[in-house]
Amino acid sequence: MTTEPTGQTVMIPEAAQPPAASESGAFLNMIERLATDPRVDVDKLERLMLLQERILARNAKSAYNAALAEMQQKLPTITERGEIRIHDKVQSKFARFEDIVEAITPILGAHGFALSFRIGRDTDRQTVTGILSHREGHQEETTISLPVDASGSKNSVQSVGSSMSYGRRYVTQALLNLVSSGEDDDGEGGNDGLISADQKLELVALMQETGADTGKYLKYLNVESLDQIKAANFGRAKSALEAKRAKAS
Repeated sequence: MTTEPTGQTVMIPEAAQPPAASESGAFLNMIERLATDPRVDVDKLERLMLLQERILARNAKSAYNAALAEMQQKLPTITERGEIRIHDKVQSKFARFEDIVEAITPILGAHGFALSFRIGRDTDRQTVTGILSHREGHQEETTISLPVDASGSKNSVQSVGSSMSYGRRYVTQALLNLVSSGEDDDGEGGNDGLISADQKLELVALMQETGADTGKYLKYLNVESLDQIKAANFGRAKSALEAKRAKAS
């Protein structure tokens, strides 16, 4: 995680400034006065400036945490309208990135947040880093490394795009602790006891990476689709694919 100034300034009336911000402003004014005094020792001035930077960073992080706590109470549950198909059969559903963006963008802006992404490559894997920045200067980030999604009849460009889309969705949900749910449960009382959408996506990524035979894998787990895997069996389902990957390497 990194903390960097954003260069943005938020004007707060003096009477409304919290004590920490007022003290920080007074400290900065003192440094500015000292900087114009030729009698001041340069080394001491540099140490004071470093101290000021730490104070600003501390205040920015406090503002970030307070705004995030307030914002998270207003973030909605995202409806799962996306589908993952294997051999033309729906294996799981997920919240589409465009639906996530549409739902959260006004709320992010109202609380002084901005979300951006950094895309990279790590040997044969695609990396996506999500960066959540606050107007007071603090930011947090998280990164996911993914195999390039070559499933179906995707060409090389489409494969990279698919991995990037999944990565943006994943890091956004992780940074904001977003929750998603299906459009309906066909009267079956929800999805209690089954693996989550993120867990299903993780298994699908591993299946694509290892070239697992879907039919044999589902038979091994004694289910007809990934949606039927119980949460208690997720570790076993994931371990089987990880073992296959280790064997191939």
